[in-house]
Amino acid sequence: MTIQLNTDHSITGSEKFKSVVAEQLTRELGHFTEHITRLEVHLADENGNKEGHSDKRCTIEARIEGRPSVAVTNHANTYEQAVSGAVHKLKSSLDTVFGRLRNHQHQS
Repeated sequence: MTIQLNTDHSITGSEKFKSVVAEQLTRELGHFTEHITRLEVHLADENGNKEGHSDKRCTIEARIEGRPSVAVTNHANTYEQAVSGAVHKLKSSLDTVFGRLRNHQHQS
């Protein structure tokens, strides 16, 4: 599973932050690794340099082998909160996708 982190021009993504994000994704989505070929994480500050409530956005797209990709977006006050929320949403979405797939295979 390849993890790609993309940031907009207003964010300076440090290697430590990238490592923390990759570690969180691997930990939380580890049981899906055989199905996910790539995770694309997009971070953006919707207000740029201005202050704002929930202006940090994290979108995560999971490319799934042989299936349509799944994408989620979360807004929060910090990048860490935005990433955590998006990971939680993605995990829930993938549980649903693979749960339906398992149910369908058992019914066939």
